[in-house]
Amino acid sequence: MHLFRSSSYEIRLEGEGGSLPRIQGIRWTPLLDTESSLDYGHSLTQASSDRIWRAGKLLYIHLTSTRPGLIRDHKHHLRHHRQCCSGRELVDWLLSTGLALQTRSQAIGICQVLVDGGVLTHVKQEWHFQDKDTQFYRFAELELSPDPGTGLRDVEELLEALAFLAQLGPDALLTMALRKPPSQRTEDELELIFEELLHIKAVAHLSRSVKRELASVLMFESHQRAGTVLFSQGDKGTSWYIIWKGSVNVVTHGKGLVATLHEGDDFGQLALVNDAPRAATIILREDNCHFLRVDKQDFNRILKDVEANTMRLKEHGKVVLVLQKNLQGGSNQPATARSSRYLVMAGTPEKILEHLLEFMRLDGTLYDPVDTLLGDFLLTYTVFMPTSQLCRALLHHFRAEPMEGSEQDKATYSLHKRRKILRLVSQWVLLYGRLLQGDRSTTALLQNLADLASRDPRLGGMVQEPAQERRRPRALENGDGSVSPQPKAQSSVTWLGSQEEAILSSTCALRAQDKVPYEIYRADHSCLVTVLPINASVRDVLRSLAPRLGRDGEHILVKVNSAGDKVGLQLDAVGVFTALGLNERLFAVSMEELSSLTPHPEQLGPQIGSSETLNLISSKDLASHLTDYDWNLFKSIHQVEMLHYITRPPKFHDVTTANLERVMRRFNELQYWVATELCLCNEVGRRAQLLRKFIKLAAHLKEQKNLNSFFAVMFGVSNTAVSRLARTWEKLPHKIRKLHAVLERMLDPSWNHRVYRLAVAKLSPPIIPFVPLLLKDMTFIHEGNHTLAENLINFEKMHMMAKTLRVLQRCRGHAHAPLSPLRTRSQHRSEDPKAVRMSTCSEQSLSVRSPVSTWAYLQHLRAIDSQKELLRLSRDLEP
Repeated sequence: MHLFRSSSYEIRLEGEGGSLPRIQGIRWTPLLDTESSLDYGHSLTQASSDRIWRAGKLLYIHLTSTRPGLIRDHKHHLRHHRQCCSGRELVDWLLSTGLALQTRSQAIGICQVLVDGGVLTHVKQEWHFQDKDTQFYRFAELELSPDPGTGLRDVEELLEALAFLAQLGPDALLTMALRKPPSQRTEDELELIFEELLHIKAVAHLSRSVKRELASVLMFESHQRAGTVLFSQGDKGTSWYIIWKGSVNVVTHGKGLVATLHEGDDFGQLALVNDAPRAATIILREDNCHFLRVDKQDFNRILKDVEANTMRLKEHGKVVLVLQKNLQGGSNQPATARSSRYLVMAGTPEKILEHLLEFMRLDGTLYDPVDTLLGDFLLTYTVFMPTSQLCRALLHHFRAEPMEGSEQDKATYSLHKRRKILRLVSQWVLLYGRLLQGDRSTTALLQNLADLASRDPRLGGMVQEPAQERRRPRALENGDGSVSPQPKAQSSVTWLGSQEEAILSSTCALRAQDKVPYEIYRADHSCLVTVLPINASVRDVLRSLAPRLGRDGEHILVKVNSAGDKVGLQLDAVGVFTALGLNERLFAVSMEELSSLTPHPEQLGPQIGSSETLNLISSKDLASHLTDYDWNLFKSIHQVEMLHYITRPPKFHDVTTANLERVMRRFNELQYWVATELCLCNEVGRRAQLLRKFIKLAAHLKEQKNLNSFFAVMFGVSNTAVSRLARTWEKLPHKIRKLHAVLERMLDPSWNHRVYRLAVAKLSPPIIPFVPLLLKDMTFIHEGNHTLAENLINFEKMHMMAKTLRVLQRCRGHAHAPLSPLRTRSQHRSEDPKAVRMSTCSEQSLSVRSPVSTWAYLQHLRAIDSQKELLRLSRDLEP
């Protein structure tokens, strides 16, 4: 695996005209040899030993110069250990150096890398680094000892070495945990393995409880040489294997090679399930393959344990609800929340709702970190339950009276259940807001509940909760959703809130009923404009243009990209205008005109770059404007958009994915804009200056926690057409090239983008996350798990999707955009343009362009999205 310095991550929109698009994939183009390449995707056995030894030597030099007494003789249990230090002392020193290490786990990971690399050795040759006073370690002094009088010359080099070791740390800790006997794994190590399993394709369909069981029994197994036979056809089945790294060939008698399996695939399960011989031979396809292994006895035990802790409820002889005991809710949860609780695994929609109403709390909220059933249901119900069906079921439960018990008991039970229903509806309205307003069944339900509640003074005030909670969203995030009852009942209008309340969340959010100008081109490239709702159908568009097109019924609507590829759109397709990709246009043409149809000249992108304009804006101001703009786009995405974009459920009234599509189109626009500007800059010195600006722009975006645009800019800089410009890269200062190498680590896609995920986990909101990866996660969950299992809703899948959707809420858990210096900077003052151009990359320079003109420029970026054209321009610059 290579470091993907030359890469692109393009969101490609699939599907026939107007159907909801999806991510097609990631395109990576490896750069074979670069000066600063790091094998981030490799395990420690593959990582450059020279790099590890160099980093270890720099760390040893710093240790001996700052704490020479740390390495000394120790006596423990009547044994003398010469010239060593304890594991705890070493970790304490690393944390005290001020070298940007934030957690003890991070320091332990670095030490484990040094142990695996042979730089650090245990006095008893143990391979597991332990953060203890009674475990002693030595540096390989003969190789690491510096020349007399030699000190640390370059602090930046030390920081880079430490960052390299920290990069390898998580993989080293995970591999170490997997190599330990299962009985010796700590709670933290089990959680680390469990988190890894969440991103492995082979176990995606298994429940979380099964994954937790697997985390406690998985064993690490590695083989070094390609051609090694793991097992042969006819052998007795003893283990189930998951490919953690590498690939294998599947060979059978008579047929030869029948398949090749890669990272994330599994094999060997069939022989265990059927207690039969191996059905094929498995041969390593490449060197250094790593596997996760589950032995047969553990495999069978887990299946039995899962069955023992599973409860199936039947009605009329058919299973209607499957519950599983939650034996391990997480070590950070109180015992009362973890023990004897049953999780919903599957069921009919009505039975899942009934179970929810039975066990939900009166103060339950959408984002309760412990009891997630309410949030899971409301976030995902549109996948498996029409809104009209939900409304009927809620109204039925509200009106239903218990059949048994005393009159007082029945009255108490009914009151309690009705309060739960009102609480559920209040959270439902809080989540979906005006998306529900146009739905007749919802409006009728809310009006009925308001009327029924008005007859009972104990319920009347609860109908006001949605409006009050809209006005205080922070209270909801903190888990306090209670509202003091008021005596007056409200109508369905109050449930849904006022128009002013609906737009508080985002001033630029697009809604399905919003009308926008549709720009439709004709074959002669003239443009017709018609104003229609966002969710207008192709039929509506053609009907509105009919008077100007002339011959009604003889025209079709076609989507054309910059390469001239044409896609005819179905008449029933909706939302086609907002779903257009970068440099795509809609054309209304006759069948006779279709064959000669060509892209509009604007679709081909600019012919002249805007480097002169960029020279007038500092990289810091560019980042600030981009972050402000991106934040407005990001906060306009409703969580349900991401769900509908991936799952394409039955039509939900007034739902549009236009806001999500706008963010993804911006991502593509930004990365191609960076590549375009660099390929249109003819002079190598100016081009190097521009490349420098973009690298610093990425650094500022990362600092401002705008990770979506950070990735877009970095992918633009890493585009093949840019990465091949050797003379341009050579002109970059060494410091900027090192900065680029550091930033590039975040792009590492190995281990399911673990570097990025670990970095985001440490950030506090507000954050603009890498949206394409969220969509990739949703796609992985959706396509890896069936929605229906034995005619029951697979609610474990709903839980996983809801967990991903909650990332949006966490990232937006703040009223303002990520840090933007524009809000605190003084008025921009004019400077001599020539002087500014000469110092444009200095962070002390101020932009000459006004914030308004900069904002306008960034809103209308122009880019060439044809990789073929970018490569042609690149070869013209540097053959």
